[in-house]
Amino acid sequence: MFSKTTHGIKINVETSFLPEKSNPDHNYYVYAYYVTIENTLKDKVQLLSRHWIITDGMGNKHEVKGEGVIGEQPILKHQEKHAYQSWSPLPTKMGKMEGSYLMYNLDTNKKFEVQIPAFILVHHELEN
Repeated sequence: MFSKTTHGIKINVETSFLPEKSNPDHNYYVYAYYVTIENTLKDKVQLLSRHWIITDGMGNKHEVKGEGVIGEQPILKHQEKHAYQSWSPLPTKMGKMEGSYLMYNLDTNKKFEVQIPAFILVHHELEN
């Protein structure tokens, strides 16, 4: 598991390779990632947007920006968690993802950025 806490928001990420969605003969590898966002602040916060940087095994980068996560902009009270699953295709057996969420503190009316820990996407043949 990959984990990072920024400004009182804890992000945990777990990953897996999805062989049933992949097509290695056509350099198409699909990876799932499971994210849990936990609010350790006393204040209520809302996730507004996401920014991902996806890097394949050849060093090619692709950026993804958008509102919320999986069509949602969850509001989290103190100690609440929001979990979701998504996926990313790569043309290589290995890559990485990292990024950030833009959050809004509903009690102070201030926006702040939360770092998503960098995590590796790896084909099961390359795992130890």
